[in-house]
Order: sequence, then structure tokens, then C-alpha cells
Amino acid sequence: MSLELISLENIQEVAHNYGYWAIFLGILLENLGIPVPGETVTLVGGFLAGSDELNFWLVLGDAIMGAVIGGVCGYWVGRLSGWAFLVKVGSIFRISEVRLLNIKEQFSQNSAKAVFVGRFLALLRVFAAPLAGVAEMPFRKFFVYNFLGAFAWASLMVTLAFFAGKIISLEQLVAWVSKFAIVALLILGGLIFVPVWLESRQVKELGSEK
Repeated sequence: MSLELISLENIQEVAHNYGYWAIFLGILLENLGIPVPGETVTLVGGFLAGSDELNFWLVLGDAIMGAVIGGVCGYWVGRLSGWAFLVKVGSIFRISEVRLLNIKEQFSQNSAKAVFVGRFLALLRVFAAPLAGVAEMPFRKFFVYNFLGAFAWASLMVTLAFFAGKIISLEQLVAWVSKFAIVALLILGGLIFVPVWLESRQVKELGSEK
């Protein structure tokens, strides 16, 4: 499953035409659950800054603000709209309600970590904020971890693209970051679901012994 519903060429064209607004809105929309590849938008912004077409600090500021504001909006949409909204968003990405229930359960147990780490994973970047709202995570706590995650993620992506863009092509950079994101997602999935599987297995063994 891919979030790259918009081609890299189209993103570059929009970024060239609209500059900082394109970066801010692209990241904001992704955080609202709209399938815009925010990670690629951020990398394009950093790449253009490295090419002296845009200012590094303004790109970074746009990325952070877009992520923070989008996250806050996503939180309140989830808080006010509830589970039905999340199921509708999940259907866009072909994620079943059963799978969303499992994600919600795991999220509730690790909400702070999920909001922060979710910044670095495409699917969680879309679902973390609405899930925090649906799970009624305290807003103050959510805002702190949302801001810290947005700051860390934007700083890493923009800085990486700024320097790496001087020695490799944008296409290579996006491809490498996408592969890293897939590996990170698999590792996170293992960290979450393997302990759950082991726990359920222990419960079954105890039940059979009785």
C-alpha cells in the first residue's frame, strides 16, 4: 500500500510554483487524513533549499508549523467526530475496522510514544492525531508530544534533503527514505505485535494446563 498518490514530478512543480505555501499545506493536509505524501513534500522543500531556490529556515518553519497545526486539527476532528470518522479515513487506505480496533487498542497503551514516533511513519503520521482524539488522550499531553515529534521529524527530513540533495538526485533520496520508512514500520510492528502474540500464547497455555 502506498501513499504516493501524487507523483514526485507534480510535487516538484507545485513546490516551484507556490514555494513555502505548498510545503505548509502539503504537510497540513496529510495530517488531516488526506492522502498527500507529506514526507516527499518535506524532502522536496529541503532539496530546493539546498539548491538555493528556497530558504532553509523558512522551509523548516513551514514543515514544523504544518505538522503541528495539522496534528492539532486531526486531534480535534477525532475527538469530536469519534470512531465513525476514523473508519471512513481507514477505508481510504483500505484498512479494515478490525485492524483499526487493534491499532486503537495498542495506541491507547502507548499514546505518547505513538504520537511522537508516528511522525516518522507514513500511516501513523495520518492516523496518530485522530486516534489520540478518539482515545481521548489529554490535549495538553498530546500537544507536547505532537510538537516534539513534529520538530524532530521536520528537522531530520529537511536537513537530510538539504545536505544529501547536494550529492544525490531527489529521486534517489526519496527512494532511500521510503525504503527506510518501510523497514522502520516493520520493526515497529514487530515491537508492538510480537509481545501481544507472546502474551496471548502464554494465556492459552495457562488455560490448557487448567
